[in-house]
Amino acid sequence: MWQAVMLIAFAASAHQAWSASIYATISDTFPKKAVASVSGLGGFAGSIGGMIFPIVAGMVLDANPSGGYAVLFSFCAFAYVVAFVIHHLLVPRLEMAKV
Repeated sequence: MWQAVMLIAFAASAHQAWSASIYATISDTFPKKAVASVSGLGGFAGSIGGMIFPIVAGMVLDANPSGGYAVLFSFCAFAYVVAFVIHHLLVPRLEMAKV
C-alpha cells in the first residue's frame, strides 16, 4: 500500500511543480498589466479541456471495453510531455513579450 501512496504523492508533487512553473513563466514573459489576462485565458483553455476529456475518455473506453484504463493512463502520462513540447514551441526563449 505504501508504494502506491508514494507513487501518488510523487505524481501530485510533480504536477504542482509543473503548475508553479507555468505561472512563473507567465509572470516572467508578460508585463504586469497582461499577466491576469493571460492566466485567465490559460484557465479557460484548461476548463475547456476538462469538459472535453470525459467525453473522449468515454469514447475510448466504449471502443475498447476489454482494454481497461491502460490507454487513458498512457494518455495522461504523455500529456505532460506533449505540453512541455508545446510550451517550448510557443516560448523558445524566456524574454518579455511585446504587448
